[in-house]
Amino acid sequence: MTDTTVKKIDSSHSPKGPMGQRYLASGTKLSMRLWEEGPTDEKAPTSRDYETVGYVLEGEAELISEGQTVRLTPGDSWVVPRGAEHTYRILSDFRALEATSPPAHAEGRDRAP
Repeated sequence: MTDTTVKKIDSSHSPKGPMGQRYLASGTKLSMRLWEEGPTDEKAPTSRDYETVGYVLEGEAELISEGQTVRLTPGDSWVVPRGAEHTYRILSDFRALEATSPPAHAEGRDRAP
């Protein structure tokens, strides 16, 4: 039998992950999270066992992945393929939504590097 339960998540009560992300709605194959972060230096590169798509709400960042650097500004969206080595440099107060498939928080996929 298929689960037809509709879920509503109040982000003010959402749990925070080990890297500061706020976990939002999550299904069995897809999850959302919110990033709110101030300026940082480039972090250590990592690769993850999920695909990520994101959308910038506020601020600027650089996404560095597999030898490419992409500047992200409000209205931009991006994709990091599953298994791609990548990192971010936050250039100004940054807010972004991301969706991951499969869900990043499940089965230890979202451990801090």
